Amino acid sequence: MNILTIADVESPALWDPSHPYRRKDVDLILSCGDLAPDYLSFIATYSHAPVLYVHGNHDDVYQSRPPLGCICVEDQIYCYRGIRILGLGGSIRYKQGKHQYTQSEMNRRVRRLWFSLWRHGGFDILLTHSPAHGIHDGPDLPHQGFRVFPSLLTRYTPAYMIHGHTHLNYGMQFPRQCQFVQTTIVNAYECYNINL
Repeated sequence: MNILTIADVESPALWDPSHPYRRKDVDLILSCGDLAPDYLSFIATYSHAPVLYVHGNHDDVYQSRPPLGCICVEDQIYCYRGIRILGLGGSIRYKQGKHQYTQSEMNRRVRRLWFSLWRHGGFDILLTHSPAHGIHDGPDLPHQGFRVFPSLLTRYTPAYMIHGHTHLNYGMQFPRQCQFVQTTIVNAYECYNINL
């Protein structure tokens, strides 16, 4: 399955009429947040693939103007062609915002999913906005990762964790992808393709 991942900044290439996401080369599009709803709606309009998303810390506007034709997978396991996608958007709380959480609040969100995790037998992709604590996260409070994410990866060993939030142009030498236990962690900044 060819999956297009997107996050944080609009890609000029995705406005191009000849881009593969408009053809049948892309099977699924996953958004890690902080993208304008009109941008996601545009992609969903021209894509044959479904667009799934979680919220970024700057996505408060989605409450009044959600991206049309897209599927929010927050706090659930969404199954697509046998692939189980767990959505946990938002960032660490560093100011007021609808999609910002303390470490304790994110822990509670994960605990509330215990039955769904048991029923689905885990998940294949963890789709988040923020990175995991200690992996692709930053030293400053706004870009710290959630501590519960490495525990989820260790326990359920999904194939991928896909996140945004820590832009590759921040100068902190973030790699595009790395390995943690059996999970490939991908920073979806702008756009990136993976195969599952």
